[in-house]
Amino acid sequence: MKQLLILILLVAVTMSSKAQNYKFGKVSKEELAQKQHPIDSSASAAVLYKNENIYFEFTDERGFVQRRQIHERIKIYNKDGFDFATEKIFLYQAGAGSKEKLTGLKGYTYNLVNGKIEKDKLKKEGIFEEDATDFIEINTITMPNVNEGCVIEFTYDVISPFLTIDDIVFQYNIPVDKLDLRIASPEYYVYNKKVNPRAFYYPNIKSTVENKSATYKRTVQNNQASRSVKNYSSGTFEYKVNVLSANETNIPSLKGEAYAGNMNNYRAKMSLELSAILNNYGAVEKSFSSNWENVSKSIYDESDFGNQLNRSGFFKEDIQSLVASVNDDFQKGFALQTFVKSKVKWNGLYGFRAQKGIRKAYKEGEGNVADINLLLIAMLRSQGVNANPVLVSTKNNGIPLFPTRKGFNYVICMVENQDSYALFDATEMYSMVNVLPQRALNWQGRVIKDDGTSGWVSLRPSGKSTESTSLNVKINEDFTINGKVRRNISDHLALSYRKSNTGISTDEHRKRLEKNKGDIEVSNIDYKNDTDITQPIRLSYDYTLSDGIDDIGGNLYFSPMFFMATKESPFKLEERQYPIDFSFPFEDKYVINIMIPDGYQVESLPENGAYEFKDNDAKFTYIIKESGKFLQLNISLEMNASFINSDDYKVFKDFYEKIVEKQSEQVVLKKV
Repeated sequence: MKQLLILILLVAVTMSSKAQNYKFGKVSKEELAQKQHPIDSSASAAVLYKNENIYFEFTDERGFVQRRQIHERIKIYNKDGFDFATEKIFLYQAGAGSKEKLTGLKGYTYNLVNGKIEKDKLKKEGIFEEDATDFIEINTITMPNVNEGCVIEFTYDVISPFLTIDDIVFQYNIPVDKLDLRIASPEYYVYNKKVNPRAFYYPNIKSTVENKSATYKRTVQNNQASRSVKNYSSGTFEYKVNVLSANETNIPSLKGEAYAGNMNNYRAKMSLELSAILNNYGAVEKSFSSNWENVSKSIYDESDFGNQLNRSGFFKEDIQSLVASVNDDFQKGFALQTFVKSKVKWNGLYGFRAQKGIRKAYKEGEGNVADINLLLIAMLRSQGVNANPVLVSTKNNGIPLFPTRKGFNYVICMVENQDSYALFDATEMYSMVNVLPQRALNWQGRVIKDDGTSGWVSLRPSGKSTESTSLNVKINEDFTINGKVRRNISDHLALSYRKSNTGISTDEHRKRLEKNKGDIEVSNIDYKNDTDITQPIRLSYDYTLSDGIDDIGGNLYFSPMFFMATKESPFKLEERQYPIDFSFPFEDKYVINIMIPDGYQVESLPENGAYEFKDNDAKFTYIIKESGKFLQLNISLEMNASFINSDDYKVFKDFYEKIVEKQSEQVVLKKV
């Protein structure tokens, strides 16, 4: 019955999409009156229609010029969908005359007021321009008068002198009712296409060939009576066009799942790689087909990358005393990483190319990722350390589908010493040796040696980050409890905690410690090693909890983990499409000591237990015992594998649910 209802809905939506008028400006009352999405009732917004038309237009001045025409209509169901009323348009530039241009931008917001359609026009004050980098300009459009139930619509055209075609995105974080795509490229440009193999939605893309003609006008020079006279000749030439098209309906939204990592890695999209330019006879005039070795070498040969690594005169005197007595290369890496952090602040911009150049960044005290980490590598090389850059694609950049320079947007430092290596990132204030910020922990990076050779290196941490917690518990006569918590936190867990809590007020820190822990009051917070990254964080505080114990018929019932227990599993789905990605291995350990109050004795305790997932990829142990006037509890969760395949999800889900269930089991104290 359920499957029949879904089928009826799909047919109804498909028939409705055929009946709709998608011409710009023809928004209907039916679209405005729609209260929720007919298939995905949880959607806060939906793309009612998107048309993306990419083609190449012949001009006498530039030859073939790329044009990308966009028309999009979006329904906003509730306030959570208001973000979709803002569109960012990225324009690329590569110097004077080589810049993309935005034209034909117009947009309207439609609202249904007293049964009538009212529309508000996108005005200049709703359009903002900013230079994100030296190569990218962002035009942000914010639609006017956005309300629950409204429909927004916009259209624009990007004229580009570049042959590179941006990735085509089919799947969004909201459902797409209808999408029409057409890409028409002249036969002279050969593109390889690849649809993301990690995606769970696969569009139907058709390939056809069409005939086309273009006119040209050519200047002819004639010499008459010793003076040059310009004449013009014109003509028409025929050529073929390779067309990729897709007409998709009811594309499901890309919904996040707990600990899935970067969802962009699973988004349905198509990449087009320019592999060759052909001449009029069909022969290869220029080949762009490449491999990662060639891509890496071409990046290394750039003046704002490889050339930066041989500069040292402007800092050499400043660093000699820092490493003069240091013999270990990894310790030199840490010392110089600390120095770079103190001298050059990260401006928040990514990129593997130096934005300012390492000299200027050093003098001005600010730079992008490449300015900072290439500076660190240059310093290390000046001291005879085997240091090399590692190209990275950050988590929000996804994993590249082709060997292409666009596949990277970040760079870090790698130091090799005999058979081992260490990774460094001086952009992150609280990073350590081999403790990179999570944005850079994306599968693997490409290290480029000073001789131009390159290879892959794993970015996934192998060592475990740990958090150890001790909890002392005293049960009072009014059945409140109080005591002290002590926590030690190391490595990636410490980096994350420092980023969130270092520098905030004590009052704000207290509120965060109390959040989601029931009726608790925290006091006497002692936060040590908040900025000393060479040491684990040491945190302690006193607490009073009012709702931790139930008195039923004179017996006391409580979970011995109290507010430390995991209340529910984040893995609720019966089926899961995406892997679980914890980013790094970790271990959580708890030692809890509970003083048995006078007049009570132990009636029952939870059973000791141990659970294991897939050959020790994860392990949970629970040991509780009575020792004199105390109950002693030792708990440990070891996550030795940070990446769990979706095929193992059901087994892992069961493993984790057992952990949550075990932590909720209760101690019973009987009144004597």
